[in-house]
Amino acid sequence: MNAEPLPHLRRTLCDLPGYQPAEGVYGATPPRPLSANESPEAPPRQAVDAAVLAAATVHRYPDPGCTDLVAELARTYRIGPERFVAGAGSVALLQLLFQAVAGPGAEAVLATPSFELYRPLAELAGVRPVPVPLVGHIHDLAAMAERITPRTRLVVVCDPNNPTGTTVPAAQLTAFLDRVPPACLVAIDQAYAEYVRDPAAAPCLTSERPNVVVLRTFSKAYGLAGLRVGYLVGDARVVGQLRKGVLAYSVSTVAQAAAVAALREPARMHAVTDATVAERTRVGDVLLRAGWDVPPSQANFLWLWLGDDAERFGGWCAARRIAVRPFAGQGVRVTVGTPADNDDFLAAAAAWRSAPSHEEAVPA
Repeated sequence: MNAEPLPHLRRTLCDLPGYQPAEGVYGATPPRPLSANESPEAPPRQAVDAAVLAAATVHRYPDPGCTDLVAELARTYRIGPERFVAGAGSVALLQLLFQAVAGPGAEAVLATPSFELYRPLAELAGVRPVPVPLVGHIHDLAAMAERITPRTRLVVVCDPNNPTGTTVPAAQLTAFLDRVPPACLVAIDQAYAEYVRDPAAAPCLTSERPNVVVLRTFSKAYGLAGLRVGYLVGDARVVGQLRKGVLAYSVSTVAQAAAVAALREPARMHAVTDATVAERTRVGDVLLRAGWDVPPSQANFLWLWLGDDAERFGGWCAARRIAVRPFAGQGVRVTVGTPADNDDFLAAAAAWRSAPSHEEAVPA
């Protein structure tokens, strides 16, 4: 008997790989969680308390404009509230941007490797991605500028870049923005901005250029990854248009309350990120002394360039109950976790370097 025909879906879906978390992360006995760039620390107690209190009202729809959260962001950064829009994580706002610029022949210039959801978000919106390889693990802004054409509607700069952790010097970014036509939108994805300590690369939240928007998230430094809340900052006129495309009620009441409370605890956020940066330095120094190719990171993860060994090393770590994120033919991204998590990873990395063969990933 012939199978029933399937409904017609867009062919684009057939060619997309789909997002796959690291193996075993959501199993009964999860491994060391070093694959998703989450904070190893729980959110502030005040944020948890605010979330619990807000949970009593979940029989009502959330505020679609995220009024309290936008007001708190405006107070925190001393920027007008009309320049902010909140969404269900910065990835939802990226999706909104691709949809907002979509049209016949529209293109988006993206670095590669960079955040792995840029390409599927572009293609699902009907925007053709134009990938530009990194140079020395860093955005090649000159090459990206050269790839901009009249069809380019969006350029995305991930800074710090995921998965390499590298940043773009502020002076180079300014020179690049000078070359971008005013009609082309530039999105600067700053999901890891709170971990940046290099003053030459310190990311700026705002721009006076109408064609530049900046995205940030509460998923990393604030420890609210499970609640899905982020925000975008831009020119008030652009933001006013983008707000029309935000999915109504997409940021829950619980998420909004927790994010407001987290913003009111900046000392806690700085302490958490300082601890992560200290561990980032410690782990990176150990790897560099052992001969690993690790570019300087300004994020909460490290990038190990392994080329064709990337997937084998990912399997090596998985067999030792350590979840990392391999990128086939390129490298492995390792989140900076707790000191105990990091020590286990360093032990696995040392064992890999000393093993006569990496074909067998299962430890004795």
